[in-house]
Amino acid sequence: MTKTTAATAPVLGTRALGRATLARQLLLERSPLTAAAAVEHLLGLQAQNVKPPYYALAARLDGFEPEQLSRLMADREVVRIVTMRSTIHTHTAADCRTLRPLVQPARDRELVNFRKGLQGVDLDRLAVLARELVETEPRTMKQLREALLAEWPDADPQSLAIAARCKLPLVQVTPRGLWGRSGQVALTTAEHWLGRDRTDQPTAPPTTTSAPRTPRSTLAAPTPALDHSSAPAPTPALDHGSAPDPTPAPGPTSAPGPTPAPGLTPPPGPTSAPAPTPSPDATVLRYLAAFGPASVKDMQTWAGLTRLREAFERLRPRLVTFRDENGVELFDLPDAPRPDADTPAPPCFLPEFDNLLLSHADRTRVVPPEYWGRSWVGNIAYSTFLVDGFLAGVWKLTEDALVVQPFGRLTKAQRTDLVTEGGRMLDTMHPGTPYDIRFGTVIP
Repeated sequence: MTKTTAATAPVLGTRALGRATLARQLLLERSPLTAAAAVEHLLGLQAQNVKPPYYALAARLDGFEPEQLSRLMADREVVRIVTMRSTIHTHTAADCRTLRPLVQPARDRELVNFRKGLQGVDLDRLAVLARELVETEPRTMKQLREALLAEWPDADPQSLAIAARCKLPLVQVTPRGLWGRSGQVALTTAEHWLGRDRTDQPTAPPTTTSAPRTPRSTLAAPTPALDHSSAPAPTPALDHGSAPDPTPAPGPTSAPGPTPAPGLTPPPGPTSAPAPTPSPDATVLRYLAAFGPASVKDMQTWAGLTRLREAFERLRPRLVTFRDENGVELFDLPDAPRPDADTPAPPCFLPEFDNLLLSHADRTRVVPPEYWGRSWVGNIAYSTFLVDGFLAGVWKLTEDALVVQPFGRLTKAQRTDLVTEGGRMLDTMHPGTPYDIRFGTVIP
């Protein structure tokens, strides 16, 4: 690419970028996609807590019912696992097997932060022992810590459990994650839970021990920088915990999801299909389909990856390019939707840490500069709502009300539209439960 080429690329303004991203995120109009197809298209859903993936789909899909996602989880068609940015995501089984290996070097790099607590620990042997433990029966992080501490009594217990989570693709087994159900976090390997041949099983433990070393990786450290964010970096899943989700249910929920198969018996079907080779190029194309138009830096922010320029350059003949108002080069799929900047955008209620607010280096396409940093306090993020396609405030459910707290003054029409959308969201997520809809104090 020459400077002349970049300078002559068409400019996409902030509103045009926002409308394009909202269209890819299924937020310009509700989509007829199934829950499974939506989770795949969106490359997963943020799932630091149990409920956000359900609210994320309720905002995006026509006719969505929480039971649809709950059933997929019970049937092991979607899983909860640590992937991008060292945070828990809900992924399809197929994406679990491709995206987790793609970010594995970042998980290896994460261990550098715990080298002090892992002195004298052979990480390959730890991975073998941890695999045996969680594949014998699902283990909580507490159980995993205690079992590994018996092997390395001088190590830091928390660091041992984190090392297991970094070295192995550990998924949270059901009933954790099912709608209307409670359950502590218990872990096993993705391969064991999904019933596929594993391709990353560590070799037999070597006879020598070694402290963790910085890998020769193209991946960035897992902790995102807050100064590139419109919301806080999701707290890395340093401990999956053993307690139920801390967020109380704001009233009766829908019927519990189907009871998962007992134990860890793999679901019926082929068990010998090899895992696909992780492809950065394929993931670039999928990222653009879900979050584009985007710069190289945007995708690196989304995934915690670095040095993705080479993948974009390989794909350049298949892509189109634009510039944002600051001259940054943006890539996109030729046939992806890019609506007019004046296309109406309906209001929507999003859960905390929705990926719409976390997946670009420059997030002004959805976050007005004057509202920077307003949707979180410390490591706690609020659920948010959009008006005219932009972040406009936060919301919460109390025992008897949906409380909407705008960042600025809303017009009468905007308030009416928010009440209508809030009622739809409540009917979807908590049918039959009476809630008031109230506007709280404007947050300064």
